[in-house]
Amino acid sequence: MTAIGISPPPGTAERPAHRDPNVLRWLGAYTASMIGDSVYFVALSWAAARSGGAAQTGLVLAVGAVPRALLMLGGGVIADRFGPRRVVIGSDAVRCAVILSVAALLMMATPGIWVLAVVALLFGAVDALFLPGVGALPSRITAPGQLGRVQGLRGLAQRVATVCSAPLGGLAVAVGGPAAGFGVAGVLFAVSLPLLMTVRMREPAADERAGVADTARRQLADGLRYVRGHRVLAPLVVTIAVSEMGFSGPVNVGLVLLADERGWGASGMGWILAGFGVGAGAAALLLAVRRRVPRAGLVMSWAVLPGAVALGGFAFAPSAAAAVVAAFFVGLCLGLGGALAGALLQTVTDPAYLGRVTSVGSLFTMGIPPLSYPLTGVAIGAWGAGPVFVTGAVVTVTGGVIGLCSRPLRRAELPR
Repeated sequence: MTAIGISPPPGTAERPAHRDPNVLRWLGAYTASMIGDSVYFVALSWAAARSGGAAQTGLVLAVGAVPRALLMLGGGVIADRFGPRRVVIGSDAVRCAVILSVAALLMMATPGIWVLAVVALLFGAVDALFLPGVGALPSRITAPGQLGRVQGLRGLAQRVATVCSAPLGGLAVAVGGPAAGFGVAGVLFAVSLPLLMTVRMREPAADERAGVADTARRQLADGLRYVRGHRVLAPLVVTIAVSEMGFSGPVNVGLVLLADERGWGASGMGWILAGFGVGAGAAALLLAVRRRVPRAGLVMSWAVLPGAVALGGFAFAPSAAAAVVAAFFVGLCLGLGGALAGALLQTVTDPAYLGRVTSVGSLFTMGIPPLSYPLTGVAIGAWGAGPVFVTGAVVTVTGGVIGLCSRPLRRAELPR
């Protein structure tokens, strides 16, 4: 489908993102794909557990993270070279075909653990293309003044996916086994495809195609130099990377082990995750409603600090109820900071570099952090969950301080 411009004519008011059918089609496709992602992981982990032991299950899940981390930057180059829309549609189609094929295979036989490892490897490689592409889309489907709202809507979609995917995946696996889980995930990817195909995009200007004639290696090197030399992007990416490394391991691995260590049980763990989801959802809703937060760079950096304090508070929570309160403030503050960081990244990046810059951000939020999960587990086994949460809080605070120490980042604004 030929992309067409979406910017409003001069002198007319731009359409709010939450009332723009083009943005809503993108949002529906993104939500379906996010839920499909999560259901896929539920089905994969269950299939691996049935085919092997605990160690083999962990290996299968870790295999998928390796190509995602190694190929993410290359995915940004491809998004800039061929356009994010083509990359997102192509990678979503491949994911759909792979997952439905696995579902069909599981209906006929029980594959060995190596087959599941190959599926995880392939899915991770395709994800390395999908994530930079989908992250580069918002600035091409809406007006610059709506980027804050779009990031808020994207955050709401992530929260919806978090709430819906676990029970949906669990129900599918319980009723029909891993084959049904993979089938549901494949159908969700299939639903997202026609929605993506109807999303209209602004035609890139001539200068936005700069560098596409270079080799992929030169494009990648040029993109990294661009990030390193940018007055706002350089400290922004460092702030994102450091904050995420402090937050990701303790929350994704530590919360389960903390609930077990303190005797809060599965129900306590569920309430803690609910508190985090409500806080992050509130932050996303705030951005979706307000459209623009004044002094976004400063607010983003300051928001990290109370979020980090709340993260460290898990170590001292006397009860599951106190941990739920801490989780709410972690989700609220770090969710607000993360959404503003995404909007700023879209705002300050030259369109010609958007795919590569998005890939750098995705590398530090979705590519590298999962590789630290085994280390987090080892640290908790050696010293307990409390010291790991405190250490994570210190690292996260460092990320916020880095942002506050950069004058260009403090003064960065979202478009009016």
